[in-house]
Amino acid sequence: MRPGDPRTLPAATPPLWRRLAAPLGTIAAVGAAFAYVGTVDPNEPGHYPTCPLLRLTGIYCPGCGGLRSAHAFVHGDLGAAFGANALAVVGYGVFLALWVLWTVRAVRGVPGATWRIAVRPFWWWVTGAVVLVFSVLRNLPFGSALAP
Repeated sequence: MRPGDPRTLPAATPPLWRRLAAPLGTIAAVGAAFAYVGTVDPNEPGHYPTCPLLRLTGIYCPGCGGLRSAHAFVHGDLGAAFGANALAVVGYGVFLALWVLWTVRAVRGVPGATWRIAVRPFWWWVTGAVVLVFSVLRNLPFGSALAP
């Protein structure tokens, strides 16, 4: 059969439960990770390893303070979450927005809804630049408000 042939059957849309399996599995895994970090306090020594970059060089990486940020976020303390790692809190919001988009597309049965969100290279460069500037600023004396 050729495309356009009247005998060609349209592609069957998978059932809803199958379309939602990946988004729901992802949010369950992320929720479990946040629940664990919310339960096991990273502010108490001995629960989590120290950042290797911080330990070896004394320089804060972009992720330093991320666990403390997640712990504060789980407990509803947004001020402490931003204070520990503002970039991580912004990342939580971006993740949530992309997850909602993914889930809505899966519910609607949009073909190729699984991770087909095109991001232009320009935005990857912008993201890299923001992470780099954040990393540099939090290690300078006048940017100490961004340090965990």
